[in-house]
Amino acid sequence: MRHLRYFEALAQHGHFGRAAEACSVSQPALSVQIREMEALLGAPLVERGAREIRLTSFGETFALRVRDILRAVDELGDLARASQSQLVGPLRIGVIPTVAPYLLPSVVKNLTRWYPDLDVRPREAITRKLIDELLEGRLDTAIVALPISEPSFTEVPLFDEEFVLVRPLRDAEKPVPGPEMLREMKLLLLEEGHCFRDQALSFCRTASALPRNLMEGSTLATLVQMVGADIGVTLIPEMAVPVETRSAPVSVARLPGPRPSRTVGMIWRQTNPFADRLMAIAELFRDAGSGQNPGGGA
Repeated sequence: MRHLRYFEALAQHGHFGRAAEACSVSQPALSVQIREMEALLGAPLVERGAREIRLTSFGETFALRVRDILRAVDELGDLARASQSQLVGPLRIGVIPTVAPYLLPSVVKNLTRWYPDLDVRPREAITRKLIDELLEGRLDTAIVALPISEPSFTEVPLFDEEFVLVRPLRDAEKPVPGPEMLREMKLLLLEEGHCFRDQALSFCRTASALPRNLMEGSTLATLVQMVGADIGVTLIPEMAVPVETRSAPVSVARLPGPRPSRTVGMIWRQTNPFADRLMAIAELFRDAGSGQNPGGGA
């Protein structure tokens, strides 16, 4: 099992140093383990270059089987933990970046208070990465914008929230622009890969064209600060308003109807033996989200 976990880390990271760090071992130790595995198998698993490694064709096929094996072993451990009366051990929760900073602190605090033997391991990443890691068994559950429409997942809606317009403070008294006007303004959005970007664009878009003056940032905090510097305007989820606007000279306005919104939900593999307890954890996220969005509800 140690050989398999080291190889899975190497296949995931594509680099001996990063794989060794992920496994909490030295790079030479991990390299020795991989060579031992290749000797046992009688075939090379990786092509070693000066700066990077690549899996051989056999290594690619082997990696798929290894992921299945490790996921099955982890699920056996989950099954054993599920037989206990309380949640114990690691709980790997993935959360999208437009939710994580605003809900995770309070939820993790409550989880550690109610389940003292639970080791909460949050992971912030964009939706596509969270889905892949959930499918591969590297996460137990994830908080994302629904729907995901993956047949092997259970989807539980938590709450709905609207998007609001953030613009420079001097524009506070101006009429709130509709989708057509927004298309003509300097619009600041998250970079590609964030589902929130696509959701915001769907409100501004007519046909398939993008807004005329589109600029990108890596976080909502960056976008709001850019608005405060009079670079443009942006849309952010309602839950982000108290955190992101407190240190920027900006104004916040509700958009004209039909207002853009999203449904935040929790997903996990249908085979996860902790389904009933994950449902209880979902309630914590629902309470936290509803508390920040008084008008929302799933």
